[in-house]
Amino acid sequence: MTKADIVNEIAKNTGIDKATVLTTVEAFMETVKESLAKNDNVYLRGFGSFIIKERAEKTARNISKNTTIIIPAHNIPSFKPAKTFVSVVK
Repeated sequence: MTKADIVNEIAKNTGIDKATVLTTVEAFMETVKESLAKNDNVYLRGFGSFIIKERAEKTARNISKNTTIIIPAHNIPSFKPAKTFVSVVK
């Protein structure tokens, strides 16, 4: 399902025009991105959590050059679904 599909489905279910729904969906996504950029997790009860996971520094290999490289510690965004979300998907 794409963003356009989500907008169409919400517009059909709520009766709100597509332009307003699109603006709302894009604002939601932008708010989540900005919160995660500030290291603030986003918790949506009954749906899930958008969280920041910290990856430790590690050693990796560049196979083509046969060298070892160090990958520094970094943060990555992650989504952890709520139990009710998981039970619906099963």
